[in-house]
Amino acid sequence: MLATTTPTIEGKRITKYYGIVTGETIIGANLFRDFFASIRDIVEVLRQAKDTALREMQDQAALLGANAVVGVDLDYETVGDSGSMLMVTASGTAVRIED
Repeated sequence: MLATTTPTIEGKRITKYYGIVTGETIIGANLFRDFFASIRDIVEVLRQAKDTALREMQDQAALLGANAVVGVDLDYETVGDSGSMLMVTASGTAVRIED
């Protein structure tokens, strides 16, 4: 499934709009406070969290009958009592584009 941050897909016509779809994932932010965690580990965890949120969003779009998601936005926020977790949210508009 195609997912793009742009509101349209060049060379393709959107034939149906299904509405907003989202995907979320939460990871423990204590990873960022761990003195022994390497930068590579932190970047890898963030990448995995982003990929999970995008996959959930695309799965939700597919269940609606969409074959693309446009206007994708990624958001990173700390949550929990003391900001102990990081939430990654992906949202966009599920659409059907011509083949």
